[in-house]
Amino acid sequence: MKVILRKNFEQLGKIGDIVEVKDGYARNFLIPRDIAAVATKGNIRALEVEKEQKAKKLAKALEDAKALAEKLSSASVSIPVKVGEEDKIFGSVTAQMIADALKEKGFDIDKRKIEIKEPIKSLGIYDVAVKVYPSVEATVKTWVVRE
Repeated sequence: MKVILRKNFEQLGKIGDIVEVKDGYARNFLIPRDIAAVATKGNIRALEVEKEQKAKKLAKALEDAKALAEKLSSASVSIPVKVGEEDKIFGSVTAQMIADALKEKGFDIDKRKIEIKEPIKSLGIYDVAVKVYPSVEATVKTWVVRE
């Protein structure tokens, strides 16, 4: 029996693959667990349409991410911090502080997407990476200034 995989299944293949399996395996295991569907002409056509829609959706998301990354790269934020002697700051600048500063500028960025490579523990200008999309990254200029 030919079936179309609806989920990645290690023993058989990836989503969308059409594989030949024994009738009992398909009827008693794959189809009830929604891992596969019978490979009829209608199901194959529906799969192709679904793939096209998913591809368009991913392309649109990537385009939006690139536009956001371009806007973020041109933005800069200022983080006011309390300083002690020799311009050493108390604590360090966190991703949450940068996310809050970006929110004030109109960018809604999750703090988990902000990547600070080294702890920021002194005044100055830093380039902070923001992961907008899995393959799209932007750099935000961050000014750490005296409060």
